[in-house]
Amino acid sequence: MDSEHNAFGQPIGRPLEGWSPRPHPPQTAMAGRFCRIAPLDPARHGDDLFAADQLAPDARDWTYLGAERPAGREAFQAWLESCAVPWRRAEGDPLFHAILLPDGRAVGLAAYLRIDRGNGVIEVGHILFTDPLKRAPAATEAIFLMMRRAFDELGYRRYEWKCDSLNAPSRRAAQRLGFTFEGIFRQAVVYKGRSRDTAWYAITDQEWPARRAAFAAWLDPANFTPSGAQRCQLATFHGADTAQRSG
Repeated sequence: MDSEHNAFGQPIGRPLEGWSPRPHPPQTAMAGRFCRIAPLDPARHGDDLFAADQLAPDARDWTYLGAERPAGREAFQAWLESCAVPWRRAEGDPLFHAILLPDGRAVGLAAYLRIDRGNGVIEVGHILFTDPLKRAPAATEAIFLMMRRAFDELGYRRYEWKCDSLNAPSRRAAQRLGFTFEGIFRQAVVYKGRSRDTAWYAITDQEWPARRAAFAAWLDPANFTPSGAQRCQLATFHGADTAQRSG
């Protein structure tokens, strides 16, 4: 971190000229080439999300989420309604978004949470990628669109990703997406009646320009074959620096 010194010769953080609290995320959509992201609307998105979730043969996608997999369509809708409640409040948190494919089907969820406007910190989490979204370009683009809104549109300074330290797929995803591993917070959370050590990852506004360029290069049509397969992995564009810093 950049530092300066005060009148006593002590190192202090760099000043932030003109800093002010960041805006709350707006209730507007984000559009990309592979997907569209919209504030969660249970009435509009419920059928699609339930159908997509039911393609999974078991509940393993829910192991590290805060909720258990709802048993049936009615329970799933009730869960979606509870997720959408914060959108109906001023400056609600968490803010769930539906991830839609180009054909309009809602096939995933992701949320902004722990929104700290005063310090310019925001987290992405509560991520549920159903089978149609997994390993698809739309999954990566969705994370990029939410990240771009936080940094470029709203001016946040820090974008966080946290997960159960035992959640290996989530930890691999954080590294692939360019987040820097910052450590383990031991016994940080109790959920579903069990203890969780939390792995912390983040991207700062100083790192963002390089990350943004990497995402843009990966999402460029030239990086995909006519059949839709990627030519180069995202890590190729992030470069060795990310791998070293991710630990």
